[in-house]
Amino acid sequence: MKATVENAMRHAEQVGSLWRPLRTPQFRNLFIADLVSDMGTFMQSVGAAWLMVSLGASATFVALTQTASSLPFFVLALPAGAIGDIVDRRKLILICEFWMVGVALLLVIATLGGFMTPWLLLSLTFALSAGDAIETPTWRALLPELVGKADLASASALNGIEFNIARAVGPALAGVLIAAAGVGAAFVVNAVSFVGVIVVIARWRRPVRRSLAPLETVSGATVAAIRYVRYSPELRAVMWRAGLTMFAASALLALLPAVARSMSGHATVYGVLLGCFGTGAVLGALAMQPARRRWSLEAVASSAVAILGLMIVAAGAVSTLPLLAVVMLTRFLPARLLPHLHALAVAVAIFLMIPLLYRFGELVAPVVFSSLPMPPSPSCAGTWVPDRASPSST
Repeated sequence: MKATVENAMRHAEQVGSLWRPLRTPQFRNLFIADLVSDMGTFMQSVGAAWLMVSLGASATFVALTQTASSLPFFVLALPAGAIGDIVDRRKLILICEFWMVGVALLLVIATLGGFMTPWLLLSLTFALSAGDAIETPTWRALLPELVGKADLASASALNGIEFNIARAVGPALAGVLIAAAGVGAAFVVNAVSFVGVIVVIARWRRPVRRSLAPLETVSGATVAAIRYVRYSPELRAVMWRAGLTMFAASALLALLPAVARSMSGHATVYGVLLGCFGTGAVLGALAMQPARRRWSLEAVASSAVAILGLMIVAAGAVSTLPLLAVVMLTRFLPARLLPHLHALAVAVAIFLMIPLLYRFGELVAPVVFSSLPMPPSPSCAGTWVPDRASPSST
């Protein structure tokens, strides 16, 4: 009985510590503003993908939409982190926010004006994500300035929860809005969603911190980061593992608009599918802490990757919207079940892939020989097959 009471008190203390950073006014204001901004960003992503499909573009262009959103983070990650350590972080965030507002307004004008093209959409999507890529490392580095050291882990966890909530709600709202008022309306909401962050950051009086160390250059900081990774085998192993997983998983989100359009002509369906994806992420994040207390981090991570692979295979095998929604939702199964499902996931994935391999070879062979060289983007890895059944050809 005593142990039960102690466990309950410990659980209550952990829950309380998770939400404690929200008692800090500046962190709370930024949390709310960032939630609104992230929801707008996901609404823009849904709008861009659906607009590309509506323009009659091939599946390659549809996948390149995801590439244009992700590539800036790959290209600009190192210099962006270095810039965030050198310049004033508050000013850098404001510059990036105003840049993204400008690009978002160009998206609105081009869409409502009726002169949007696939290449223009890709260019503006890349430019919008470039601002986000430069801002993100600096945004993460602000946490120690907003909360105390004891609340730093909780603040980081809340940031993850906020992002996944936006990923669950934003796409669903975008689907409803696009169905009711068109893609341009989603772009308008995204442009407005930046206002909250701009106001909160502009009103923040960040304490001036003077460093006695010599001023570092962007190139010097970038080389130092590369050198650190080079001589850290553990970090290199984690990066290779994450990179390979993301490379394989990118095809799912990149081609989801084409899949949704082939099953239903309504943007709401695509938004709901992405909403299921985000809801699964929220459930997985909430179950992560109990799983890590019970099993090793390696067991949880390996099992999660196996389940993700199974869900991707299942997404390619199902042919109805309800089943696809369930697959997207269970992409993040409750973490407490993962270690037990590791072997099962591998076995089922192999079983499901056997009939799919025949279909894969039948579809891919003629496309491979007619479309070499292959585009260099990770998200294009899955575009060869769907071009055979893209919405423009049906």
